[in-house]
Amino acid sequence: QVQLVESGGGLVQAGGFLRLSCAASGRTSSSYAMGWFRQAPGKEREFVSGIRASGLTYYADSVKGRFTLSRDNAKNTAYLQMNSLKPEDTAVYYCAARYSYYSIAYYNPSDYTYWGQGTQVTVSS
Repeated sequence: QVQLVESGGGLVQAGGFLRLSCAASGRTSSSYAMGWFRQAPGKEREFVSGIRASGLTYYADSVKGRFTLSRDNAKNTAYLQMNSLKPEDTAVYYCAARYSYYSIAYYNPSDYTYWGQGTQVTVSS
């Protein structure tokens, strides 16, 4: 079992920035992929960014160039740096993880095994 805990959400003005953290505990391993998803009220959960077991990152078009995902394996923590935030980025952000021995990108929520509780990000205009 792996437990994920997100932090770093909050209220920010448009154009501002936030850094989300996802701390993993339990049976952690460097051989796992992680992803960030978000869900706005009345909408489906959507992919934001992911990091392969190899460490390579990938992003949704809507956040490319503004968000940066990184991972510190020594701390079992992933970070999502979010810059130039827009009101449409407002959502609950979820961290997810799954074991992966290959450099595969996972875009669907159903691809992930473990989930955090979510952290609210609100961007005011």
